[in-house]
Amino acid sequence: MQNPVTVEVTRGNLVESRHRGLGVVVDASGKTVFSFGDAEAGVFPRSSCKAMQALPLMESGAADAYGFGNKELAFSCASHSGEDVHVAMASSMLAKAGQDVSALECGAHWSSEQSALIHQAHTITAPTALHNNCSGKHSGFVCACVHSGTQLKGYVGYEHPLQQEIRGIMESLTGAVLAEDNCGTDGCSIPTYAVPLKGLAHGFAKMLTGQGLEPVRAKASRRLIEACMAEPFYVAGTNRACTKLMQVAPGKIFAKTGAEGVFVAALPEQGLAMAVKCEDGTTRAAEAMIFALIARYFEKGSETQETLMGMANRTMKNWNGLRVGDIRVTDAMFA
Repeated sequence: MQNPVTVEVTRGNLVESRHRGLGVVVDASGKTVFSFGDAEAGVFPRSSCKAMQALPLMESGAADAYGFGNKELAFSCASHSGEDVHVAMASSMLAKAGQDVSALECGAHWSSEQSALIHQAHTITAPTALHNNCSGKHSGFVCACVHSGTQLKGYVGYEHPLQQEIRGIMESLTGAVLAEDNCGTDGCSIPTYAVPLKGLAHGFAKMLTGQGLEPVRAKASRRLIEACMAEPFYVAGTNRACTKLMQVAPGKIFAKTGAEGVFVAALPEQGLAMAVKCEDGTTRAAEAMIFALIARYFEKGSETQETLMGMANRTMKNWNGLRVGDIRVTDAMFA
């Protein structure tokens, strides 16, 4: 099955680039409400599934034991920009568990946010694992291990008890069988598993509504999603798509991006969740797709719907501020 062209990029009056994509919207029962492309195709969720990976922090009792509130819970689901407040939050979470940066096994990289990067270049000689965009998730991993008495060293490994627990959680939520044959290594060194796109969306629909989940998991899932919506800056950062999306309609949109053109979202009032994948892995196309897909489920002509469509279809300008073209979604998103 060939996936449709979902996003076009123009220059002048001509289409310069085209992106193909796949996407699906489901309810808590797993019923497909809308789809385009091959929604059953296996995709690596990458960072889009961090809320699922944060469930051990909740279910172990670690989050409550360490007194974590919405900011910490949102940060445990984050792909943050490495800004000062993010670095401080990672350090604070680790300290609650009696740990420091040396416990993190995610690796180090500079901030992805330009002003933060410039600041870092002037104030530090090299980034640490605290600056890694996954340090929030990994701080949550460390806290879960310490609280439960699980061996900490090697927590990123496929056979580590924490990763085995996460594997079981993701199987339960997505309905996919996860093993070494559909496993890869994520950028932060933990296992990542290819799952059907529809299964990924269904997992978030279950987390959103609690349908089909045991009470403990339903409560933990809801707390994580509500924390992200309450503190979107700690999920991403300055001028990031996830942050902006959740600020468009506070408490009405949960959104999380992943590398290689993946994006998920959940809408509490509608009881729906969705997932998209840009076939060629381009972020700009994945963002346009998720913006437009979310807009379908808000009242036509409303401020929220028009804001979302304005984010999906946007003008590109050059360094002199001149309009050079547009990024726009195609009719495949609305068929």
